[in-house]
Amino acid sequence: MIKINENYLKLQASYLFSDIARRVAAHQQANPQGDLIKLGIGDVTRPLPDACIQAFHRAVDEMADEASFHGYGPEQGYDFLREAIAKNDFQALGADIQADEIFVSDGAKCDSGNFQEIFATDIRVAIPDPVYPVYVDTNVMAGRTGEAKDGRYEGLVYLEGTKANGFIPALPSEPVDLIYLCFPNNPTGAMATREQLQQWVDYARDHKALILYDAAYVAFIQDPDLPRSIYEIEGAREVAVEFRSFSKNAGFTGTRCAYTVVPKSCMAWTAGGEAVAVHGLWNRRHTTKFNSVSYPVQRAAEAVYSEAGQEQVAELVAYYMTNARYIREQMEELGYDCIGGVNSPYIWIDAKGDSWDFFDTLLNRAEVVCTPGAGFGRCGEGYIRISAFNSRDNVERAMARIRAALG
Repeated sequence: MIKINENYLKLQASYLFSDIARRVAAHQQANPQGDLIKLGIGDVTRPLPDACIQAFHRAVDEMADEASFHGYGPEQGYDFLREAIAKNDFQALGADIQADEIFVSDGAKCDSGNFQEIFATDIRVAIPDPVYPVYVDTNVMAGRTGEAKDGRYEGLVYLEGTKANGFIPALPSEPVDLIYLCFPNNPTGAMATREQLQQWVDYARDHKALILYDAAYVAFIQDPDLPRSIYEIEGAREVAVEFRSFSKNAGFTGTRCAYTVVPKSCMAWTAGGEAVAVHGLWNRRHTTKFNSVSYPVQRAAEAVYSEAGQEQVAELVAYYMTNARYIREQMEELGYDCIGGVNSPYIWIDAKGDSWDFFDTLLNRAEVVCTPGAGFGRCGEGYIRISAFNSRDNVERAMARIRAALG
C-alpha cells in the first residue's frame, strides 16, 4: 500500500493565490463584460529590457550552430553569470562574496522553499507574520509543525510584525535555529536598517542559528543608507544565506532566473555538535535535484549587468516605483494608513476592517484585484496589499475606480 506524506494534510485548505484566483474567476463568470484590473500578485507587466532580449537572441542563434551549441550546463550556473553577479551585486557593495558561492536557479520561490530540506526536522523555525506563505507551507510539508490552530501552526515561532513596530519584528524571546527574513518585505513593503539587521546577525551568531534572507525586491530600495545585502552586515557570512531574483527588477517572471548565495564560511551542525559547511550541503542537494537554467536565459540574465542593461533595469524599477508612490498617495488621500511604496513595489494598507471583505469590495465595486492581508498570517488581518506591477494607465484607472467605490 502506497502511503502519503501526511504532513500535507496539515496544510490549510487553500494556498492564498489559489483562493484569490477562485474568487476572481467566479466574478468574471458572473460579469463576463467586466474589465478587471489586477494589482494583486507581484507579476510584472513591462517587457524584458532590450539588452536582455538582444542577448537572448544571440544565445539562441548559438544554439542553432553545432560549433557553439550548448548541452547540459553546470548545475550551479555558468561562470560568466556567477562572476557578473558576484562583482556587481556584492563586491561593488564591499561584500565579500565570490562567484563559486553563488547558485543560479529558476526562481527565488523554489530556492527559499527548498533550502529547508538540508536541515533536521526537529529544528526550531522562526517565521515572520505577516509572511510570504511559501516559508510556512514548506516547513509544514517537511513535518516541522503540528496542526494549524487559529491560523497558526503548532511548533513554529511567529515573529509578529505590527503597526506598532513598523512591521519589523523583534528578536525571538526563545531560542530558534532557522530564521526567515524578507527585506524589502513581502507583503508589507517594510525595510530593515543596518542596525536592525546587525541585531539579527548577532542573534544568529550567539545561538548558532541560520538566517534565510529573501532579498528578491532589493532593486526597489530607494534610500541610499539602507543595506542592499545582508552581507554588508558584519558577521553575516557565517550565519546567512541570501536569495535573489531577476524576476522583479528585469521582468524575468516568465523567463525564470534567480540565484542563491551560500558563503563557504556558513556553518550548521550535526546532532553531535560537529560543524558542517552549508555550502557543501546545498551544492549536493542542488546538483542532485536541479539541472541548471538554460544557456540562453543565463546569457539574458548576464546582460542585466551590461551598461545598457543597468540603465534599462533602472528605468523599469523607476516606472514601477512611480506607480507605487501614486497608489500610496491616493490611498492616503482617502484616509487610509499605508506603509511600503517607498523602498518596495508593494503598498500595505490598513483596511479598517476584515481584509477579505475589503478584497471583495474592491473586486465587486471597483473591479480591482488586490491581495487580502489575512492570507499572509494572523498579523495581516485587517490589511490589504496592492502591487505596483502594472501599466501606469491601469494604475490610474484602478485608483479612480477605488476612489469612486470607497468615496
